[in-house]
Amino acid sequence: MTRTLRLTEELISRPSVTPDDAGCLDILVRRLEPLGFVCERIDSGPDDFRVSNLWAKRAAAPAVPTQAATDSIAKPKLLVFAGHTDVVPTGPLDRWTSPPFAPTHRDGRLYGRGASDMKTSIAAFVVAVEDHLAAHPDTPLDIALLLTSDEEGPGTDGTVVVCRTLEARGERPDWCIVGEPTAVERTGDMVKNGRRGTMGGRLVVQGIQGHIAYPQLARNPIHQALPALAELAAVEWDAGNAFFPPTSWQISNIHGGTGASNVIPGDVTIDFNFRFSTESTAEDLQQRVAAILDRHGLEYTLQWTVGGQPFLTPPGELLTAIGDAIRAETGLDTVLSTTGGTSDGRFIARICSQVVECGPPNATIHKVDEYVAVADVESLTGIYRRTLDNLAVLVGGTR
Repeated sequence: MTRTLRLTEELISRPSVTPDDAGCLDILVRRLEPLGFVCERIDSGPDDFRVSNLWAKRAAAPAVPTQAATDSIAKPKLLVFAGHTDVVPTGPLDRWTSPPFAPTHRDGRLYGRGASDMKTSIAAFVVAVEDHLAAHPDTPLDIALLLTSDEEGPGTDGTVVVCRTLEARGERPDWCIVGEPTAVERTGDMVKNGRRGTMGGRLVVQGIQGHIAYPQLARNPIHQALPALAELAAVEWDAGNAFFPPTSWQISNIHGGTGASNVIPGDVTIDFNFRFSTESTAEDLQQRVAAILDRHGLEYTLQWTVGGQPFLTPPGELLTAIGDAIRAETGLDTVLSTTGGTSDGRFIARICSQVVECGPPNATIHKVDEYVAVADVESLTGIYRRTLDNLAVLVGGTR
């Protein structure tokens, strides 16, 4: 059994359902501190929803200035591996073929909650760093791990809190690899180089409640809202771009009425969501929605919740390094994509201009009998290690 596989099993055996870290970070700290990492807990949240956060950083060995450059020593570049130790609930235990927190092997697969999302990635982070440092103890890279137990939950006390802390200190990573499961069939076949923004709205349209037999004495807010909703559904908000599909507006819930069939409701509530590209901003979308509602003469209130801004990493140092690593490790030419939901990359992108997500296949994430192929465990470790090696060469060779 390889070191990555053994560490993955150790992490899966911890029932770390959000926000409970269940001791996963303690396991990782014991692996990282002997490598020279300074491990800092930045826990956050109320007592009944306490979130465990770890910022573990290893500084590069000091560079020796040359005779011609004694006054200008370049600051080391910082690569961050980011991820989460928390997992979603298991669902009914009797539907699992084997217990979700008892790592089990069947047919070349490792089963257990978190196998794909994302304890394999975390284990691969650690082993890749161990291997890189064993080969290059004087690596010119600063290396860090940012881990949280609140990615699958509300996300208010996890990565976002660590990023605010780093920003306040003036620490800004140069590159970040998030270990989210991004592959379709084989590890390395797809990398996310961005994500769409997400923004929700709750629209309440006011009418006048009344008896359904006397509509002239009431004002039906559902009838009033429908033309505006139809227009909103038909709007082309933008055309997207080379990396993003067009912005999408979708209704998720409509509630109106008292439950009685003979009462015109006094109001109707509509919940909706935007998934938006970098071609639009949250502010612009809000203004365009309000303009449509106003044009239809509605009496309404509207509350907005911006869950995350879109981000995009264009071709550059990090994508080249990880693309070359994938090709060398697997023979695949990776596909860049921005599809899917949100991730903690949206928080990291505020302080880091190059953020990518790369992890194992995502076909079984959040499902009963979640698994990862054993072969993917090893190839993922190799991809991360080769990326470290590539970036180390980029910033000045491995000393």
